[in-house]
Amino acid sequence: MTNGDDRVRGDTGNVHSAPRREESTDTRGLIEVRRILSAWRPGVASGVSRSGSSMANGYGVLHRALAEAGAALEWLKYGRRKRHQSDRYHIQPYRGHGTANYLYLSGRVFEGGPVPSARADDPYFRNFWHTLQRLGSDEVPAARVRVSANGVDQTVLADDEGYFQVALQTRTSPGDGEVWRELEVELLDPVSESGRVTARGFSIVPPTAARFGVISDIDDTVVKTDVANLFRMIRLVLLTNAHTRLPFAGVAGFYRALHRGAAGPFTNPLFYVSSGPWNFYDLLTEVLEVHGIPLGPLFLKDYGLARDLLLSRGHAEHKLAAIERIFATHPQLRFVLLGDSGQMDPEIYHETVRRHPGRVEVVYIRDVSHAERDRELRNLATEVEDLGVQMIFASDTLSVAEDAAERGLIDAAGLAHVRTEGG
Repeated sequence: MTNGDDRVRGDTGNVHSAPRREESTDTRGLIEVRRILSAWRPGVASGVSRSGSSMANGYGVLHRALAEAGAALEWLKYGRRKRHQSDRYHIQPYRGHGTANYLYLSGRVFEGGPVPSARADDPYFRNFWHTLQRLGSDEVPAARVRVSANGVDQTVLADDEGYFQVALQTRTSPGDGEVWRELEVELLDPVSESGRVTARGFSIVPPTAARFGVISDIDDTVVKTDVANLFRMIRLVLLTNAHTRLPFAGVAGFYRALHRGAAGPFTNPLFYVSSGPWNFYDLLTEVLEVHGIPLGPLFLKDYGLARDLLLSRGHAEHKLAAIERIFATHPQLRFVLLGDSGQMDPEIYHETVRRHPGRVEVVYIRDVSHAERDRELRNLATEVEDLGVQMIFASDTLSVAEDAAERGLIDAAGLAHVRTEGG
């Protein structure tokens, strides 16, 4: 059992067998990445201005980038198949959540080792190489995994992409403060000749003192991603890392203030719902850790390596389904919903308010859209208000934090921290 303030980095798990590859053995991969980026660099080789590219040019750049990335992924997969004959596996548990009676945990089994943690001074080509490693990961289909906690265990079979999930029935006795409950995950099959393959997973059980939960988007809500601008979004996703993907000013202080409650600094649980791919789970978790933003379960999306990798359908359906699971698992909680105006968060949250009368405290939307979209959103906000909930739009974190303080959702000290961070 681990308190919520412990920065546990055991999600990645242990790799057993041959020693982890030294950085120097990535040389061939980095050479390949340099070749790709010499042919395609945002706003340079493509001949497209960063500030004035048209939508048509943006899709053209995307098509070219994905074609190049696809070729690199094929090379990456071929090279990794040859290297991974040494029988190396690792388990990536995804932080989960639970109740007094169940712990919910999911994860994925991979061949090979995890992507190394980023450094603040990593060059763009190394970041791109790590992105290719994430997208070109070798999953272990039909892996047999055992998850155990509190003397109870459950064995499950992963799907054809290495995903597994469990609902472990066990008494957790929620305390006064949020606790990350520890689970052990072990790979039973395939068997590593070099020893046991294990990892530590964590699930939060909201404390009895929790007043509300927080459900937040990530892209353009927590960190600037420019999802509405295809070209800039691709550049940020492919060429940055946890240190260079920066949160909006004041977000870390605001989320810590929401997290804090009557039981202390880790009272109100946070849940992150995003349409980002599971391949980026380690990156997003590292972004939160590096920038001091409270950790919470991530609900990401399963993508294949198809041409529409970054343009997959089902954005609203995925988010609504994740929110439904959270609401159903924690019926005792009301929720604060945070998102942005760039995509469909306002529409998704409107539907959430409609489906769950009395369960939503307030909806906060970061305004990152154009004037035409703003007119649509004003009408939507009126509809939400008719359902008894306010949908508040703001372009900065401080304005939202001031409203939250007036509602008693955060205290004066929390608001002061947001001001200090320049929100």
